[in-house]
Amino acid sequence: MSRLLTVENLSKHFTLGAGLFGKGRRLDALTEINLTVEAGETLAIVGESGCGKTTLGRCIIQAQSVSEGRVVYHPKAGGDVELTALSKRDIKPWRRDIRMIFQDPMSSLNPNMRVFDIVAEPLRIHRIAKGKALEDMVISMLEKVGIPAEAVGRYPHAFSGGQRQRIGIARALVLEPKLVIADEAVSALDVSIQAQVLNLLEDLKTDLGLTYIFISHDLGVVNYIADRVVVMYLGHVVENAPTEMLFERPRHPYSELLLEALPIADPLRRKGPSAEVRGEIPYLGNRPKGCPFNTRCKYAQDVCRTDRPVLRPIHGTAQEAACHFAEELNLKGAYDGAPVKEIA
Repeated sequence: MSRLLTVENLSKHFTLGAGLFGKGRRLDALTEINLTVEAGETLAIVGESGCGKTTLGRCIIQAQSVSEGRVVYHPKAGGDVELTALSKRDIKPWRRDIRMIFQDPMSSLNPNMRVFDIVAEPLRIHRIAKGKALEDMVISMLEKVGIPAEAVGRYPHAFSGGQRQRIGIARALVLEPKLVIADEAVSALDVSIQAQVLNLLEDLKTDLGLTYIFISHDLGVVNYIADRVVVMYLGHVVENAPTEMLFERPRHPYSELLLEALPIADPLRRKGPSAEVRGEIPYLGNRPKGCPFNTRCKYAQDVCRTDRPVLRPIHGTAQEAACHFAEELNLKGAYDGAPVKEIA
């Protein structure tokens, strides 16, 4: 596979409470994020609420500006494109190649627009087609996602949650993008509908040659759809690993904690006792010194409270972890030979 996207030392800061006479307080939402996305893969970004995964997705697509670092797109047809260096006008053509599917289809779809116009809007903005050609492209894409042609005149409220998400998917894919960022794309749906949408995304990936960045808090869903997983905590990447390796033997204690929380069909097959959960997630504006996870980690030593570990390769594996003791710790995986979660 060839590299499609590179994120280099990306940081995002917000300023809280800034007034007329005060500078306000800096909040570090993302800190020195480094990752790559290979063409044709599904890269999952996981973590608890507030870890920065959605902010990272929005920074990649440049819906939010970055404070430091670069996002570089590698199109097949030409040289590298540094998205973070482009103006709003200059980045517009590249928004055809990188699209986003949002979490809540009801709030992301304009309730005053017909389904046809919702899906046609990107084609009109980018001046791709008009008239009969535009109509054919819209109906073709809607049929690909399972929305019949006779429904194009309806409004979003007339559809179920799963159907609305399919419309959101059609809107994202009608421009034939190369990379799709799916931000909690199935979390608002019932489990049975989740399975249908996930299978649809898998089919579309094969049929249209797509690459996904799949943002989720549900490791069960990630286990089903992802080729590789990036685990985030407090705005840091703490582990980057192929999905099978992460589930079999995580290399960071936070990954172990997330895997321990997964439901499994037979709890008696889980390895060892339950993980010990210590403390609560720290406030981003007052993050701990050293390793960001040290206040909740049962393995923490003195060095963890003073020195922040860098994300580094783990010798003999395809994994990376930001833990001082990644090689020494024998962390528990999610299961012992049995699937964590089956999605029909």
